[in-house]
Amino acid sequence: MHGIANTSQAEAWNGYEGDHWADNHPRYDAVNSGFNEHLFSAAAIGPRDRVLDIGCGNGQVTRSAARRAGQGSALGVDLSAPMLARARAAAAEEGIANVSFEPGDAQVHPFPGANFDAALSRFGVMFFADPEAAFANIASALRPGGRLAFLTLRGMSSNDLGDVFAAMAAHLPSEAARAPVAGAVSLAEPDRLRELLDSAGFTDTAVTPVEAEQVWGADPADAAAFLCDWAPVRHLLDGADPAAAGRAREAAVEAMRPFARPGAVALRGAAWLATAVRP
Repeated sequence: MHGIANTSQAEAWNGYEGDHWADNHPRYDAVNSGFNEHLFSAAAIGPRDRVLDIGCGNGQVTRSAARRAGQGSALGVDLSAPMLARARAAAAEEGIANVSFEPGDAQVHPFPGANFDAALSRFGVMFFADPEAAFANIASALRPGGRLAFLTLRGMSSNDLGDVFAAMAAHLPSEAARAPVAGAVSLAEPDRLRELLDSAGFTDTAVTPVEAEQVWGADPADAAAFLCDWAPVRHLLDGADPAAAGRAREAAVEAMRPFARPGAVALRGAAWLATAVRP
C-alpha cells in the first residue's frame, strides 16, 4: 500500500470493521444502495469516462460505474484490504473487465494527475483525517472539467437512525452514546462542504439534500442485532456495563418496530449530495 496518513481509519478498516463489512456486504449495500441513483444521476458518467471511486469499500458503486463507462474504466480506492478483496471477487464473479481496485489513502495517494473524468464517493469522504488535503488531492486527479459527486450523511436528527440511537442512548453514558456516529457525521454541515470544495479549487459547487430508504434487516430483532454488530456500536456496547448494554440492545429492537413492514425494516436515510467541477 502507498503511504497512509489516516492511520486510525486504516487500523479500523483492516480489523473487525473491515471484516464485518466484507463478510456482510449484501447487508451494507441494502443500507446504502438506495442512494445510488442520486449519486449516479449527479455524476453523469459517460460511456468513455475514466471514473475514480473514493472509499469504494466492497465495490458496488465502482462496479456500477464501470458498467456505465463500458468503453472507459473505473478505479476503486480504499484503505480496507478485506473489502478490496471482496470487491475484486465480486467484479470477477460479475465478469466486469474494466474495473480495478487499489489500496490507498485518498489524502496522499499518488493518483495520476488530471487523469479522471469523474470522481465519486458513497459515504467514503466522512472519514478523511485531513479533508482539505484529501479533496485537494482528488481535484488534482481530475482533468480540467472533471466532475466530483459524493454523498455524506446529514445529522442524526434528520435520519430515522437517530431515533434508534436516542432510544439506546437512554441506557448509556451520554458522551459514549454519541461516539458511534461522530465520524459518520463529520461532514454534516453544508457550509463546511462548500468551504472544503472551494479551498480545494473546485467550482460550480452545489450541496443538495437527498433521502433514501435504508433496509437494516428482515425484522426488528434482526435489524437491531445487525446495527449492534456495526463496529462503532459494538465497541460502545462492549465497553458499557453489561446490564446497561443489554437494555440498550432491547431498546434498539423496540425502536426498530415502527419502521418494520413484512420482510424488512426500512429507515429513512438523509444525506447531502455534493457536486463540483475542477476548472
